[in-house]
Amino acid sequence: MTLSAHPVAPLDDRITGSLVGAAVGDALGGPVEGYTPEQIVARHGGRVRGVVGPWHGADWRTARPIAPYHKGDGHVTDDTLMTHALVRVYATVRDHLDAYAVADHLVPDLVSTPRWIPELEAEALPLQRVFLAEKWLAARLHYGHVDPREAGTGNIVNCGAAMYMAPVGLVNAADPAAAYAEALDVAGAHQSSYGREAAGVLAAAVAAACAPGASPETVVETCLSLAKDGTRSAIEAVAEVASRHSDFEPALRPLREAVAPFDTVGPDYRSPSLAARRPSRLHSVEELPVALGMLLIGDGDFRRTVLGSVNYGRDCDSIATMSGAIAGALYGEEPVPTDWVKTVSEASRLDLHAPARTLTEVAYEIFARDTRRRRAHEAAFARLTEAR
Repeated sequence: MTLSAHPVAPLDDRITGSLVGAAVGDALGGPVEGYTPEQIVARHGGRVRGVVGPWHGADWRTARPIAPYHKGDGHVTDDTLMTHALVRVYATVRDHLDAYAVADHLVPDLVSTPRWIPELEAEALPLQRVFLAEKWLAARLHYGHVDPREAGTGNIVNCGAAMYMAPVGLVNAADPAAAYAEALDVAGAHQSSYGREAAGVLAAAVAAACAPGASPETVVETCLSLAKDGTRSAIEAVAEVASRHSDFEPALRPLREAVAPFDTVGPDYRSPSLAARRPSRLHSVEELPVALGMLLIGDGDFRRTVLGSVNYGRDCDSIATMSGAIAGALYGEEPVPTDWVKTVSEASRLDLHAPARTLTEVAYEIFARDTRRRRAHEAAFARLTEAR
């Protein structure tokens, strides 16, 4: 069955496909994060085609720069930990979120509740695993008591907020403009500039993918209609290159060349340039445009889309998290390889389906509440116009 003939997936299946797909992409990309496509081929004897072990094998506990994290063997990274944390916030609030929800619920979750951390193979506070851009949340909101809507200002600008925004797109399924606006509000507590913009566009992409009849092309078109400044330009450049390819192998270098002018990190991912991760209206995170490019090249097929993202290298766990979330929202869970799901779930000691069940319940509740609010507004507006 071709993807164009794929049956329309119901909302619960799309939510499951998106969250499970994001976790699987994250786990596949983790062990090769930070390396180039050429280094990945040399290490693995070819392209990565599924779950692989740690880059340094049994020496993962001490090998730099990876130590002390067990990246590989199906372990999810901080992308999935943060995504599941945001789902828990939705489960608590049971309504749309804003920057204050990050301060009131997400940050306490990160700093006070020990959870199983797959890469540490131990229970620990999630704060002990997340990257510096996420530790910023605790410093600014938990200890500094900064206004949540402004807390992201001053943080390094990266994809830290975008990597876990899929739930925002899912609770706003088929309404990308609403997803974009909500994600911008939520991400204001975490990021500024093009990092915040990427969070909004990623949520919009997931919401657009949930629309009946959606395709990779309509998802990218929606992103371009909402994205601003360098983010829009980067997506446009990458999409133009992606349109000339139907296989990721020959596209790896052209995609990097297309996004390079908008990327502040520079050619050496592990040694960022002096201008790296600084606010700018001209630049973009690398991960989101490349994820959308791989979605186009793979024609939305989960396996092709995610494997392209993984073999791109650099921040490929986040690229594969994003592309996996969008591909999963397009066609549901069925295209996600069951053996990958089983391996990642068992290795990470996580029920990958539980967050999806929770978010589905919340999404229905939010839609019902939105409907009541919209009808109340319509009734009020009608009375106002009748009075003329």
